[in-house]
Amino acid sequence: MSDRPVFRSGREDGRFVSTAGFVHAFLKHMQPKLAFDPAMKREEFAGWQDAVREELRELMLLPQPPDQPAPKQLWTEARDGYRLEKWEAYPEPFSVVPYLMLIPDGVDDGASAPAVLCFPGSASSKESRAGEPELPDMPPPRPHWEENRMALFYVQRGMVVVAVDNPGTRETGSSIRPERHEISQYSIWAGRHYEGISVFHKLCILDWLKTRPYVDTERIATCGHSLGAKPALVLSVLDPSIRATVWNDFVSLWRERAVAENLLRIAIHQYVPGILAWFDYPDLLASLAPRPLLITEGGRTRDIERIREAYRLVGAEDQITVTYYPKYATPDKRPYDDADLPEGLSMEEYFLYANVDAPEHSFKGKVAVPWLADVLGSGAS
Repeated sequence: MSDRPVFRSGREDGRFVSTAGFVHAFLKHMQPKLAFDPAMKREEFAGWQDAVREELRELMLLPQPPDQPAPKQLWTEARDGYRLEKWEAYPEPFSVVPYLMLIPDGVDDGASAPAVLCFPGSASSKESRAGEPELPDMPPPRPHWEENRMALFYVQRGMVVVAVDNPGTRETGSSIRPERHEISQYSIWAGRHYEGISVFHKLCILDWLKTRPYVDTERIATCGHSLGAKPALVLSVLDPSIRATVWNDFVSLWRERAVAENLLRIAIHQYVPGILAWFDYPDLLASLAPRPLLITEGGRTRDIERIREAYRLVGAEDQITVTYYPKYATPDKRPYDDADLPEGLSMEEYFLYANVDAPEHSFKGKVAVPWLADVLGSGAS
């Protein structure tokens, strides 16, 4: 690791002829305008939360389409202990968003239950989250599919569940343009972006879910795995009525990671234009305090501690729960917790500093399901 490539100016004024060097230095020295400051006073926290929520809503570029048709149920089928329903939402012109609902037996218009919206990772399907076979002509299940059946596990604990695909994947994919790169590229060109589209469509389903007489609107949670963790978080920040959030991924500052990895390329659908000028995802997690938050795959411990500081600030330290990958479960297994991030790291090297066991990246149901059942007061076993 001693021969890592790093950006150096070589000039007395510290400037870069290399544009890559300039952008790297710009990111390195950037001070996000609404980053969480552990030194803020408790009475300032609510104002900061409101400012974060307002700016995040702006960054998501949410449209205001004309009135659209209400979601439509396509079919319903009985399962062991619950019923499975297929629905379509129509959040904006030209758009159809299919989703699944899993409703426990005994939950109907006269008996409400808590609810959770489940968002899968990457290109995994809503069907696999529900423990159902993949749709015809779809790729086979992705790795860890048995562990990743989050919707099934939650309904078995008495929760109403909504499962939604990520945009441009599985049922929402296209044989003409099967990759998300073009979707993301042209959305940005048109004044939208992938994450904003994902969030808006899910917000419309959330608003509809609140109208269901069998859903207790004071006990709604979001749960996202990997790529799905981001819209789960954003929905919770934008809607303070969300009771709890499960972030099933590792935590780290994306800006610091970009600097450490020398601007390593990541998929374009991960980018939200302008977001790092204001805050990073750990700041958004911090803004959830004092609402219950579960982080299931640890991450960069320094970044996690900043989130804990937000919860301490509002006297809610007991409302944040963090577990790490088993490989990094205890401090003695995390040798880089107190180490500064070097520059010039490969992704594999960065994962060492962030306590990430990439092959074991999966839904941590043994942690998340009982935690959420306890938080939402779901008594089924």
